Amino acid sequence: MGRVEGGQNRVVTEGFADVVSKVTPAVVTIRTERTASPQLTQLPQLPDGFPFGEFFGQRAPRGGRQAPAPMQRGLGSGVIVSADGYILTNHHVVDQAARIQVELSDRRVMDATLVGADQPSDLAVVKIDGANLPVVPIGDSTAMRVGDLVLAVGNPLGVGQTVTMGIVSAKGRATGLGDGSYEDFLQTDAPINQGNSGGALVNTAGELVGINSQILSPSGGNIGIGFAVPSNMAKNVMDQLVANGRVHRGRLGVTVQGMTGDLAAGLGLDKTTGALVSDVSPGSAAAKAGLRRGDVILSYQGRAIADTNAFRNEIAGTKPGSTVSLQVLRDGRTSEMKATLEEMEVAKTAAGRRAGAPEGSGRFGLTVQPLTPEIAQQLELDRDTRGVVITDVDPAGAAASAGLREGDVIQQVNGKSIRTVDELRAGLDAVSERPAVLLVARGGTSLFVPLRAKRG
Repeated sequence: MGRVEGGQNRVVTEGFADVVSKVTPAVVTIRTERTASPQLTQLPQLPDGFPFGEFFGQRAPRGGRQAPAPMQRGLGSGVIVSADGYILTNHHVVDQAARIQVELSDRRVMDATLVGADQPSDLAVVKIDGANLPVVPIGDSTAMRVGDLVLAVGNPLGVGQTVTMGIVSAKGRATGLGDGSYEDFLQTDAPINQGNSGGALVNTAGELVGINSQILSPSGGNIGIGFAVPSNMAKNVMDQLVANGRVHRGRLGVTVQGMTGDLAAGLGLDKTTGALVSDVSPGSAAAKAGLRRGDVILSYQGRAIADTNAFRNEIAGTKPGSTVSLQVLRDGRTSEMKATLEEMEVAKTAAGRRAGAPEGSGRFGLTVQPLTPEIAQQLELDRDTRGVVITDVDPAGAAASAGLREGDVIQQVNGKSIRTVDELRAGLDAVSERPAVLLVARGGTSLFVPLRAKRG
């Protein structure tokens, strides 16, 4: 059979065995263990007939102890990207894992440590001890075109390492399906199923162009709509996690919405491109630059804004402290504005104590950060909601035992309103023998959660 070659992503008509043989040794299976949330919240025992007992929910039987929470096991994939053992995978593959094990293609099983994880991009880096390990070279995802052939490698449904083929179906997708806030997916019809998460999407040169992350399916199985985090974003996140344990992102301080045909017509625009400013955070970089509600941001650093997702990714990908130029439409006139980006507040996600953890958080096993209007919006809360948001929960800690989760917003401690990490710290420090009763906002509802410090 003949061979047809064209550009970086060449088509080899006799198959892809040579490419597969180079890639598969560097794609691994990741197995995790995590502590399941207990079914009953550990509440203080109340006397019979207590007048407000119904507000405290279900309680464990009197005199009894709640059974230890069972371990949950998870399965995913990962890609070795350095010969000394750094592995790229998805945040959701290793999230809350108490133990991470990596199975290499030669069936060796090794314990792995979490280097760092970044929920907004759904990426994580784990490390195994090794030398001269096989790697997948990282390619340029921006060079991929719709229609280019790609191969997906991973361990779907635990059947063993599997290779499938498809094309790039679309670029720049934002699904909103997961917890990620910064999405710029490559869409592919290469068959992907559960267990493929964290695996490799490679071009026909054997270069990594994406980390397989999600599928869209009414049944949970493959229907030809899969999504991968592009390699350029993955490399940027990985480099920062390895160097800093966290990702530094720029923050402008605006809430934007997409343009519709009617909005564009009403604003005198002939295209539905750009980002309409619906809110400006007081004191933010945007406020200091003079941006107002109702402005339309047409370009960022000279690049036209295709949609709000692309705009958010542009800002997040810019180093905090950078001065950027914005072309803004206001009252029918365009002008250029300059803004110096702040840093997006996020928790440090390396293993160990995280940034934003209150002193003594080891007693409680949780990490928090101030709740900003942007984070409130991501959590589908009112923008004026006040409190601190939980960004990490130690699966073996007191917070996990109490049923607290990432994304919960702590609004009160023992009836006192909480707005800052320092106020939470003071509230927790004020209790000793008895549990602290937290008022928590979760998914549009509020609930009281008693939290007792871990002893020892």
